Amino acid sequence: MRIMTRPQPSAPAPLRLLAHFISYVFHPIFISTYVIGFLIFFHPYAFAGFDPTTKVFRFLTILVYNSLFPLFAVFLLWRLKLGVQSMQLHTMKERIIPYTIAMIFYWWTWHVYANLPDIPPVAIHFLLGAFLAVCGAWIFNIYFKISMHAIAVGGLTMFFFLFSFRDAYASGLYLSVALLITGAVCTARLVLSDHSPFEVWAGLVTGLLVQWIAWQF
Repeated sequence: MRIMTRPQPSAPAPLRLLAHFISYVFHPIFISTYVIGFLIFFHPYAFAGFDPTTKVFRFLTILVYNSLFPLFAVFLLWRLKLGVQSMQLHTMKERIIPYTIAMIFYWWTWHVYANLPDIPPVAIHFLLGAFLAVCGAWIFNIYFKISMHAIAVGGLTMFFFLFSFRDAYASGLYLSVALLITGAVCTARLVLSDHSPFEVWAGLVTGLLVQWIAWQF
């Protein structure tokens, strides 16, 4: 049963092009890589005790397992015609197997980070939230095509909101950028008519909630 009819595409071509660009740059598959990259390379103390080689190795672990491997898995499913008709995963049915694969990879990276010495708790909390986000997307996908983009940026916003209260170098800039990205991504999904407002709002609330839950552990 469809929750709400999606609006027909009506935005000008330049605006739709910008919406496509935003959707690709901030695709949910890249969000965890961006956040861990920020903590490793840009934050002044989160990974301060690590030598440069270890930092790069930790970052590559997330890049490979949370971004490249899931993308490659979807590519294989598409080329082998195993229930996936497009890399964009337009339908709910197409998303079932990719979500399951992503859950496995996201659980693995969280499990590995949680058991490595000296990994800052903030990174472990975020990765657990990312895993729970995929689980939530998989569950809601049974009933409607929830926006995974909105889930991802919702988790991004909640992460920086909670982080700002525990960070000795707290800056409103981090949260402001996260909010700007969240607004741009959610707007882009509506401009492209890939989701109804309900599906975007449901994704946003889910992302906020699961990241908050992850910080309780």
